[in-house]
Amino acid sequence: MPVPDRQMHLAVLVAANGNHRGAWRRSGSNIEYALTPQFYVDFARKAEAAKLDAIFFADVPVLDPKTLAVDPPSNVPEPIVLSAFLAAVTSRIGIVSSVSTSFSEPYNVARQFALLDHVTGGRAGWNIVTSAIGEKNYGGQPLPDQETRYAQAAEFVEVTKRLWDGWAAETLIIDRATGRFADSSDIRETAFHGRFFHVDGPLNIQRPPQGWPVLFQAGASPIGKRFAAATAEAIFTADQTLEGSVAFNRDMRRLIAAAGRDPSRVRILPGITPIIGATEAEAKAVERELSGYIDFEASLRRLNSYIPGVDLRQFDVDKPLPREALPEISSVQGRQSRYAIFADLTWNHGWTLRQLVELTGRSDGHWTVTGSPEFIADQMEHRFRAGAGDGFVVMPTYHPEGSDLFFEEVVPILRVRGLFRTEYEGSTLRDHFGLEIPARGARTVNAEPFTQSA
Repeated sequence: MPVPDRQMHLAVLVAANGNHRGAWRRSGSNIEYALTPQFYVDFARKAEAAKLDAIFFADVPVLDPKTLAVDPPSNVPEPIVLSAFLAAVTSRIGIVSSVSTSFSEPYNVARQFALLDHVTGGRAGWNIVTSAIGEKNYGGQPLPDQETRYAQAAEFVEVTKRLWDGWAAETLIIDRATGRFADSSDIRETAFHGRFFHVDGPLNIQRPPQGWPVLFQAGASPIGKRFAAATAEAIFTADQTLEGSVAFNRDMRRLIAAAGRDPSRVRILPGITPIIGATEAEAKAVERELSGYIDFEASLRRLNSYIPGVDLRQFDVDKPLPREALPEISSVQGRQSRYAIFADLTWNHGWTLRQLVELTGRSDGHWTVTGSPEFIADQMEHRFRAGAGDGFVVMPTYHPEGSDLFFEEVVPILRVRGLFRTEYEGSTLRDHFGLEIPARGARTVNAEPFTQSA
């Protein structure tokens, strides 16, 4: 087999109970331990030993009491605090935290990520989310529509970049004899006054080692893709099919170029939820076991959260959802791209409501592959070579065996095939992704590209 001219980038998204809703019920899941900070320490160390680019933390700042009755919380309690904690017990792997532009202030976020990048030695990444739920915990006002949330996010990111660029190591003089500590003329003003934010700045911490943390984005709706094209350095996406992944990759490259950026400087990472066994038979047995543990009502409620204004309980679970009963994709104000996946499966592929509920419990709409380590590696290689993206965000379905099999069996196979690194070649997340440190310099905010009419 010829050695490829490029290698995969691999990040791992960790949920303490596994990314399968039934995984915690397995006898060996050790879910009690998985709800402790030490779980994340051990997991991060394993991911780093496998030389992965980054560990990735999602964040949904809400709790459904009904769901908690049958399903542990799947996301970390607070990503920034956990990331800082993991910085002390790792040395090379990147640490990507999700923080919402709808429930935060730019100055606070800029300070947090600047310090996180310093304490990690340049390993921080920010997954920029606009949030579709959670407003009841942040003042109670209804969330703005999608167009407004992305316009606000555009301003938010602009402010944080200006704050990070305010002053740097070269600004410092530190002349004890003369008493001059810094060259104040080198401080870049923030002086931001926009539609949503007014921030004078500058930040009270010097520029991060990476310039900015690596900027991730996961929106795949039309407006989310335009925002990612103008902003993101790495894009996390969900696609069920190879054709969908290839089309997304091509479309994003086109949009990035149209935004005046170099498409080769952005990493596109589709998600994969592998159900791995030592053999194919073992993997199939694990898949059946996990499927039997899914709480149907809890997964139905989660699926329904992507489809606002429609009570899914009124429909026959063993038939496809009627097209006329569901909203048009463009009208959905929540997680539009995820709704689009479920709508496509039922409208164009004949999936029943039961199948959609099971998919929600299994992978929340991401591509699922079941098989031996060799088979998982084959499928990843096939999509990678076919142009599905620059690598993957891996979402292990169950712990500890499933994630261990990926780190200890799948990754070495990819390495033997020349598809993944044998050692870290740099020390920062930008090094791992092959991204340059952005130059200091003021930018002018422009929210217009993120409107639906653009």
